[in-house]
Amino acid sequence: MNKEIKEQCKVQFVALSEQNGIKHDVNFDEVWEIGEKIQKRREFRDRVVKLEEEFINGIAMPDEEMAKLNPVKHSFGDGCYVREIFNPANELLITKIHKIEHPFFLMKGKMSILTDNGIEYLEAPHYGITKPGTKRVIYTHTDCMFVTVHVTDSTNIKDIEEEVIAKDFNDPAVTAEDVQLLKDSIMKRIPNKNNKL
Repeated sequence: MNKEIKEQCKVQFVALSEQNGIKHDVNFDEVWEIGEKIQKRREFRDRVVKLEEEFINGIAMPDEEMAKLNPVKHSFGDGCYVREIFNPANELLITKIHKIEHPFFLMKGKMSILTDNGIEYLEAPHYGITKPGTKRVIYTHTDCMFVTVHVTDSTNIKDIEEEVIAKDFNDPAVTAEDVQLLKDSIMKRIPNKNNKL
């Protein structure tokens, strides 16, 4: 957004805060920055959903064929589910929407992942943390082995998918991330970091 709109919003923010006797733990610029991050993420998510719809209606292969090319291995331990998937080289993939934070591991290969922060290039061995609301657009440069680990007591794949996959970006587990941005900003300003919101 342009500077003029930002200044207009700032004037309104300050005026309404003073008029209503509201004192904030964050300043306008911090709130604006958080709003821009949320807007950028929403725009990215909208584009990925549209891309997926075009992909499904155009060039996507049937689920059975996709499953043969991308075999999945399911393993279980005490309170956890390990999902290992093989993706062949030169494949374009669009993942489901993750709603639970969990670790991931690229065990083999090289891939590029389109995110709301740009393109990330990963090369095995690599690990990271998937945040709620993550939906990846992946291109595999080589054959890849990707592993995720999820905390669950279930051993039923359909039940686990219900636990860890959001149907859309309006799922409360996904939208909670936007609220967390504001909470994190406030916590940075409070001297006693043991405070909880």
